[in-house]
Amino acid sequence: MTDRAPGFATLAIHAGAQPDPTTGARATPIYQTTSFVFNDADHAASLFGLQAFGNIYTRIGNPTNAVLEERVAALEGGTAALAVASGHAAQVVALQQLLSPGDEFIAARKLYGGSINQFTHAFKSFGWNVVWADTDDVSTFEAAVTPRTKAIFIESLANPSGSVTDIEAIAQVARKAGVPLIVDNTLATPYLIRPIDHGADIVLHSLTKFLGGHGNSIGGIIVDAGTFDWAGSGDKYPMLTAPRPEYHGIKLQETFGNFAFAIACRVLGLRDLGPALSPFNAFLILTGIETLPLRVQKHSDNAKAVADYLSRHPAVAAVSYAGLPEDKYYTLARKYCPKGAGAVFTFSLKGGYDAGVKLVSNLKLFSHLANVGDTRSLVIHPASTTHSQLDDAAKIKAGAGPDIVRISVGIEDKEDLIADLEQALGA
Repeated sequence: MTDRAPGFATLAIHAGAQPDPTTGARATPIYQTTSFVFNDADHAASLFGLQAFGNIYTRIGNPTNAVLEERVAALEGGTAALAVASGHAAQVVALQQLLSPGDEFIAARKLYGGSINQFTHAFKSFGWNVVWADTDDVSTFEAAVTPRTKAIFIESLANPSGSVTDIEAIAQVARKAGVPLIVDNTLATPYLIRPIDHGADIVLHSLTKFLGGHGNSIGGIIVDAGTFDWAGSGDKYPMLTAPRPEYHGIKLQETFGNFAFAIACRVLGLRDLGPALSPFNAFLILTGIETLPLRVQKHSDNAKAVADYLSRHPAVAAVSYAGLPEDKYYTLARKYCPKGAGAVFTFSLKGGYDAGVKLVSNLKLFSHLANVGDTRSLVIHPASTTHSQLDDAAKIKAGAGPDIVRISVGIEDKEDLIADLEQALGA
């Protein structure tokens, strides 16, 4: 354009994309192919040897996926990104580059229940050990650091409670420990919070949620901030700094500089673990991102109105929404996400567990399902579903106690959403 930096909405529509050079198609085409033809033998060899950029096989990269990767990297302010099959896949691929058997990473207790389960159980088979800390007490992160610590993992807005994490304070702990800070930014999206601006080194998303936004496709993404000093970490991260035997002794950090982590995730993680994102899903998610700023603002505005209503209802014991002035996270919300506190939050019912189960059954407009970030409003009772694997104490620590209901407020008319809650609470 000019020397002017494009705004967020412009990037959401244009970043990474251009008219198709063959057909002139304006929308990014779906390159529904398994593989790509090489120019000649030398071209093939250079691609396989990481001496040239290009397409080999859709498990490793695809032109449709590449537009999605460039777009999300631009929105987050990162240097590069890698799209994968799901948010869970993004966590596995990212941490594989950082952890060896016996290593540890520190994670916030307030996380999506599926992440708690993955970290606690599935990662044990890799020999990766999670140590839990409390985002409400940053000193617990400092206390958890050991010589085996290789990363810190938090959510910007915690699922299910919607509580706001003090990213800058925890980033200082990570810098002091000499480890990267990984931030799951799924609930906030870069429209509300850009974690890299506050010290994050790696940003993850479940593309399934607000970035895609329409509940029609599953995906995940890893964004490399390009900020972590891999070279200065010694032999702490051999996947990035040691000669890679798979690629004739290349040291990824030396070769690729400030996007070496994204390259490692692609050529050492995605290539061998194989959680590739379908180009068709990438296309759907790209289409969703074009309206991201419009949707997320409406989501947040609606959520504030619904939270206000619930906070005054006699059947509701408490509402946990950082957009309410009386909420304990309100000050952090004003600092990190002044445009809105997001669409996902929880509230507790005076009737406890049974009241929560009945409420989700009585709602008509809210869909009872295990997802967030849809255009539609969604509801779930975490204690009986998403966090049911946890014991009662762990549920409460995760913000998913037996009396808690989580809602993801959509972009319908707020008056209709409030009317649906009114009739369900009355019933």
